[in-house]
Amino acid sequence: MSTMFKNLILYALASAALLFIILIRRIYLVRLHQLPSSRIGLFAAHVELYCCEIDAGINVPDQKYIDLFYMEKDVCNEQLAIMWSREIIVTPYFFGLFLQKIEHLMSILEVRFTSLNVHFIGVTQGDRDVNNLLDASPNHLNFIQEEEDRGGNKLRSFGVTDNAKFVCLIVRDSAYLESRPYKGNWSYHNYRDTDIQTYVMAAEELTKMGYFVFRMGAAVNKSIETNNPRIIDYATNGMRNDFMDIYLGAKCDFCISVGTGFDAIPSIFRRPIAYVNNTPLGYFTTWSNRFLLLSQHHYSTKDDNELSLKEIIDRGATLCYSVECYDEKNIKLINNTPEEIRDQVVEMAKRLEGTWIPDSIDKTLQESFWSVFPSDIIGENGQPLHGEVKSLFSASFLRNNPKWVE
Repeated sequence: MSTMFKNLILYALASAALLFIILIRRIYLVRLHQLPSSRIGLFAAHVELYCCEIDAGINVPDQKYIDLFYMEKDVCNEQLAIMWSREIIVTPYFFGLFLQKIEHLMSILEVRFTSLNVHFIGVTQGDRDVNNLLDASPNHLNFIQEEEDRGGNKLRSFGVTDNAKFVCLIVRDSAYLESRPYKGNWSYHNYRDTDIQTYVMAAEELTKMGYFVFRMGAAVNKSIETNNPRIIDYATNGMRNDFMDIYLGAKCDFCISVGTGFDAIPSIFRRPIAYVNNTPLGYFTTWSNRFLLLSQHHYSTKDDNELSLKEIIDRGATLCYSVECYDEKNIKLINNTPEEIRDQVVEMAKRLEGTWIPDSIDKTLQESFWSVFPSDIIGENGQPLHGEVKSLFSASFLRNNPKWVE
């Protein structure tokens, strides 16, 4: 049977099913949504925020309803798919294809019949927690006992004994997107790539504080170079798998991230995150005091002077998502130094341990930063990107660069 004939049959059945769904709508509302399963950041945060919205009474119909979800063809993490299937109604793949046809028909007809949009689930703000729901709601994913036992045993095999402290380190490079089945030119993301070796100083310092450090990554360009046995190159040592990706992200004391997909895992499990080399500034994750932020340096290509926060905003560069955008703004991005990264993660560790000693000027510097930061910025979809701002910017960086926020 040809693919075209199969699609004709599916669309014919989908048309009949759509008519039935419309006819029963006043009695029972059926809503559909394709899970963004091909990218782990969206797959984690988008669905968690849907669950939080339901808890908060947001995006909830005022009648009897059922929400049906289906996967994309590509599933980035099978363990995450298993865990979401325990929390929401995820249909089998073959039925998902059928639902996809129905939703496609609705998207076409919705142009003329806007009432059909009630059958789209959606999430109010995608993966942006502008309603500060993650802090107000418990996490929705939990490990069953067999998974807890399996994860604990694997941690012990790494030498991480019970109650030992450990950190996940995720550093973006080009390898992951190039390894995925969907192909494309991802070079516009290159401004987000950083060298894993610039994180070794920070990792070494954490081990002196009693932490293990797991270098994460489903696909990476190179190994981390260190002889420290407490720094585990999980991404390249042959022990990486979908289950442990989720388990480590869920159980870590905190995560170090440049702002990439994996950090959504610790985020939805309410783990703290120390961001470094995090750009663009306007897309900072600002909705929880569990986040400590630090951006790349922005230099003017005309005079090679570092731009202040206000100058970056004035150049309209707070929502640049491509190398080309920064080039158009005459901006060159420079990554944080190993020392800046070390100071950032040590600050996070000390804050969590209760040993961080504030400086008398810290409060003033934070207030200066957030008074300039464009918290009212609107995203490309016309929706706000920030709700109540709770995160902190790196106190150690502001102390060393007080003029940056003048």
